[in-house]
Amino acid sequence: MRVAIIGASSNRQKFGNKAVRSYASQGHEVFPVNPNEAEVEGHKTYASARDIPGGAESALLYVPPRVGIDVLDDLAAAGIRDVYVNPGAGSPELMEKGEQLGLNMISACAILAIGDSPARY
Repeated sequence: MRVAIIGASSNRQKFGNKAVRSYASQGHEVFPVNPNEAEVEGHKTYASARDIPGGAESALLYVPPRVGIDVLDDLAAAGIRDVYVNPGAGSPELMEKGEQLGLNMISACAILAIGDSPARY
């Protein structure tokens, strides 16, 4: 699966970094999205989900809700439909906007969803 990781970070303690490592270790194509990083765990980063060549099938949100609300437009424009809203990234307004854009908003830990554990990283 091709996965956009929104809020990926080079800080190995952050869950956006743990998600990059977890998904990559399970064979997924990961595309870190963070306009302030050049690379995360050896993967080129992108300023926006719209910039990912060939797009992605799903997105994992690791940003505060106020940032995530703005990112939803990019996800919809990029053709990404499944959006994991990780703990701390959601708000009622974010979920509502995502649904209005036709996104499949999944409120869950994306790392646990693939049978892994953030504690491993």
